[in-house]
This record gives sequence, C-alpha cells and structure tokens, in this order.
Amino acid sequence: MDELDREILSILRRDARTPYTEIADQVGTSEGTVRNRVDRLVDDGIIERFTVATRTGNVKSMIEVGVDVNVDTEAVTDHIAEWPAVDFVWQVSGEEDIVVVVDAADTGAVNDLITKARELDDVVSTKTRLILDERVG
Repeated sequence: MDELDREILSILRRDARTPYTEIADQVGTSEGTVRNRVDRLVDDGIIERFTVATRTGNVKSMIEVGVDVNVDTEAVTDHIAEWPAVDFVWQVSGEEDIVVVVDAADTGAVNDLITKARELDDVVSTKTRLILDERVG
C-alpha cells in the first residue's frame, strides 16, 4: 500500500459513496486508476466492506467485555457480532478483552444488550460507556 492508496482510503472513510471521478480529482489521478486501486484494495482484503454511518438519534455506546482467561475470545466476538444493534466488535488489549460498539434505540435497549452479554457463560465482567459525540477521522 502506498501514499495514493492511503489518500483514497481517507476519502472513502469519510464517505464510501464518493464517486471515483471526485476521488480522482482530489488525489490528482484518473478515474480508472482510482477504480483499479479500490478493486485491488478490496481483493487484497484491505477494504473489508463498505458501510453506512448513521445519525439515527439512537443511543450509541461501547460495552467493554471481560472474558475468562481460558476462553476462545474469537468465538465470543463472533457470537456478539450477530446481535442486531451491534455495529462493531473489537478484540482489544487492556483490562477488558472485547469492545462492542452499539447503536440502540434507547438506554433500555443498551441495558438489554449488557444483560445479554453478562448472561454469556464466558463473560466475567462488563463496563459500559455512552458515546456522547462522534466525529469521522
């Protein structure tokens, strides 16, 4: 991955629907070059998916989940990722093992997800943070 790829990714992170012609103008290359670069980034697994960021008025939060030391963390993250209000599930280092980013209808729905996480056999702790504001970097 070179500097041109990084510039293209930066634009797509802000708006994945940016037309290739507009990206080409911004980075100083042709539309065909941008198209080929994006296709290669997808084929190489650098771009995993194109997604939608929303401003739904919902309650967004991070639920930090600790699991027992002998637990297959990947299996837990795969299970949690299937829950409808979950945007992202990250395996992380630090005190907690997993961070779940949630976009729920209200605080009651967030609390339901916390309870659901705590009911998993392998989960030993949770810590929740409400997201008060969000910016795309």
